[in-house]
Amino acid sequence: MSWLCVDVGSTWTKGALVSSDGVLLGTAQHRTTPPEVLDGIGAVAAALGDAPILACSSAGGGLRLAVVGHERLVSAEAGHRVALSAGAKVVHVSSGMLDGSGVRDLRAARPDVVLLVGGTDGGDERVLLHNARRLGANRIRVPIVLAGNSAARPSALDLLAGRVVVPTANVLPDVGELAPAPARAAIRSVFLDHVIGGKGLSRGPRFRRLVRTVTPDAVLAGVTRLAAVRASEEAGAVVVVDVGGATTDVYSAVSDVDGSGRTVALPSDRRTVEGDIGMRWSAPGVVAEALAERLPVGDLEAYARRCASDVDYVPDAPAEAEADLRLASLAAILAVRRHLRLVDNDFGPRGVGVLVLSGGVFRHAPDLAPVEAALRDDPVVRPVLRNATVTVDRDYVLAPAGLLADAGHVAAADALVGRVAG
Repeated sequence: MSWLCVDVGSTWTKGALVSSDGVLLGTAQHRTTPPEVLDGIGAVAAALGDAPILACSSAGGGLRLAVVGHERLVSAEAGHRVALSAGAKVVHVSSGMLDGSGVRDLRAARPDVVLLVGGTDGGDERVLLHNARRLGANRIRVPIVLAGNSAARPSALDLLAGRVVVPTANVLPDVGELAPAPARAAIRSVFLDHVIGGKGLSRGPRFRRLVRTVTPDAVLAGVTRLAAVRASEEAGAVVVVDVGGATTDVYSAVSDVDGSGRTVALPSDRRTVEGDIGMRWSAPGVVAEALAERLPVGDLEAYARRCASDVDYVPDAPAEAEADLRLASLAAILAVRRHLRLVDNDFGPRGVGVLVLSGGVFRHAPDLAPVEAALRDDPVVRPVLRNATVTVDRDYVLAPAGLLADAGHVAAADALVGRVAG
């Protein structure tokens, strides 16, 4: 028995054929092929052989999330917390009562999903219901995740009749209390059920049926298994930086054990998905953020614009390959900096034991010494990497391992991530 684990990314469709005992039998990749991504999946399957397919996807340039809320700072923070999953990028935040101009700005942001929030449970209902009325009357056609005052939910659903609405628990159940997990799960559900079909990726329903989860969730599950494998070695935390065409994702897991010998659970928020930092779709965002954080960009601005204008671009000269690696180094530094802020530099009692670099730009680089040097030289990142080993997921096994674990094949997943742990 074997499984074909497939990750359909914005630029590449990657496949790994894995046996039931976790042996990697082969890997292949093909350019992602919209408007029919099944063609790329078929090419990967033809290269590796027939087997049941387990698929994840982050294709289509990332998930664009708009937040419509009550108080701006709270709405922005709620949107950021919810956007940590599914490759989401917050492209618009509005606060207070929507007017005509606000609706036009919302449309101009071209979101894939609207997160509608407002009010604590049992608190003020006016703003939430006003905004629900506006969204319903203006025929906002993208899915709406309703995560506001639970007492106002029935009335809000009535006002949004005819729209695609996914109601879930309030992201702000009480003053000062943010609870993003239910809304995040709803965003993932919306992505799988509605957004994939709206990205122009496939003409029929088969692709949607194949996709079990979004790629960041699959990788997170793989990182969880890697941390579990390393736990008995008392090896310290695992940090993974996955640089893709549209997003740069960072994951961390503490690979220690508690007094009872059990693996310490992975906190659900130890993941950051940076939808504005990537190697192709989001390359200009890397340069913009690097400049904002006073990192040296040299002559990368023009190169980043070229990458964004041709997302299928592959460097074909040494100078271009060097520029690609410099861009990837900046993306990794920026994403790790953001992740450090999220987790408050807390990586358990032993600190970071291993930093795993993932993504095609790293897997295909002949020499990663410049990337490691850039990370270790960064004044913000340097302290947490003091005792860490830097390695590369050259066979891209973390997402396949996560898909296997999600499907119940945990032993195979653990054997597979052993390729990285070793």
